[in-house]
Amino acid sequence: MLDRLAEISKQKYVPTGSMAGIYVGLGQNDKAFEWLEKGFRERASPNLKVEPVFDPLRSNPRFQDLLRRMNLQP
Repeated sequence: MLDRLAEISKQKYVPTGSMAGIYVGLGQNDKAFEWLEKGFRERASPNLKVEPVFDPLRSNPRFQDLLRRMNLQP
């Protein structure tokens, strides 16, 4: 299913936060960060400060850096 969504995302919009959330749920944090970075570049990032799905990433320095770059206080 993820492969299908990744293929679809090449032609249609797939919410980056949704893809990142799926990868967080699967424990694939590196892939989740790839999608969060993509969302940041596209200015389509979800509200990372309140979405519980991203709780497992909160202690990661990459997450803190992403919040900082989004002008959100970690």
